[in-house]
Amino acid sequence: MIPHLPAAPRAMANIAPVPRTTAAPRDFFSTFDFYMFLPVLLLVGIGVVMVYSASSALALKKFGSDIYFLKKQAIYAVMGILLLLAAYRTPIRTIRHLTYPLVALTLIMLFAVHIPAFGFSAGGATRWLNIGGISFQPAELARFVLILYLAYSLSRKQEQLDDFYIGFLPHLIVLGIFSFLIVLQPDFGSVVILGALTWIMMFMGGVPIKHLGLSLLVLFPAAYVFLVVESYRIERIISFFDPWQYAADGGYQIIHSLMAFGSGGIWGKGLGQGYQKLFYLPEPHTDFIFSVIGEELGLLGVLFILVLYGVIVYKGIRIALDAPDMFSSLLAGGITFALALQVCVNTGVALALLPTKGLTLPFLSYGGTSLVLNMMAVGVLMKIGVAETE
Repeated sequence: MIPHLPAAPRAMANIAPVPRTTAAPRDFFSTFDFYMFLPVLLLVGIGVVMVYSASSALALKKFGSDIYFLKKQAIYAVMGILLLLAAYRTPIRTIRHLTYPLVALTLIMLFAVHIPAFGFSAGGATRWLNIGGISFQPAELARFVLILYLAYSLSRKQEQLDDFYIGFLPHLIVLGIFSFLIVLQPDFGSVVILGALTWIMMFMGGVPIKHLGLSLLVLFPAAYVFLVVESYRIERIISFFDPWQYAADGGYQIIHSLMAFGSGGIWGKGLGQGYQKLFYLPEPHTDFIFSVIGEELGLLGVLFILVLYGVIVYKGIRIALDAPDMFSSLLAGGITFALALQVCVNTGVALALLPTKGLTLPFLSYGGTSLVLNMMAVGVLMKIGVAETE
């Protein structure tokens, strides 16, 4: 866990950053962080293979082609790599200046989801925009944009963070606006992630603990209200504690996910040989792709995946700690924690350690918006790793 960062950045703010050597021009390959890029590329490649394995039967039945999801995921992977490289080539100064335009664009998209001409529903939720035949999930963009906004705002207010009305309340209001629009979709899980990210980033930025503690006193009752408003959320919580008692409804996904891991053993059944993906385990290529990996690649495959994530998170933490300025440090920390939270929630759900929540596994699950935006965020992270103070 990253130590509380406020003291270090504030002290560093009064010290001129040590300039990196400029004795010779730095070419692309001398600065490119392959230790960050290669784990991401491996995960994306494994994801394309596992999406095909997990979805071929479903795609054949639903669309008449077993490679339907494979083709789309491969296209998303190429788009993600291109966007990662584009983000890596974008100056941090430019990214900082895009903060408020991106906040405005995200709010417009979150509103547009509820306009019939643009938004469409699936699985009982209205979370997608359809523009020109291209579907997009604005809540995924909202996660990155909220991180960008918090990094920008907290870095500008370093000397005023002790003021409740300057250092704390504006960030809570922006979180509230984003959360309200996302809850309407409805997507309670994404709101929880946004709330956790906001709390972590304010903690990292130096917001006083007393203000953060006050926010918890407000947010917990609000979260309780949202839980009890919809009966299916209560059912998820109850079935989480005893899934076998609700095997036909609330505990169905958890039980079949655990069966997948249990039957995989140490070595796995072999790629493509999984059984639970054959119309037993819901959403095997998206929310529960980790379960398919556990069944087909076994414990060793699962550990390999977790090691790759561990390398990415470790590199992200190092980049955040070594960043040349407060904005870059907070942005890198936010991106890293967002990826780590996604991994923890998705794998926790698959292993029955957390209540069921529809959240994709970064770089592995099927889904264009999540894959492309996560890869773009990694590109920004890599850029921070080589950026001079701007």
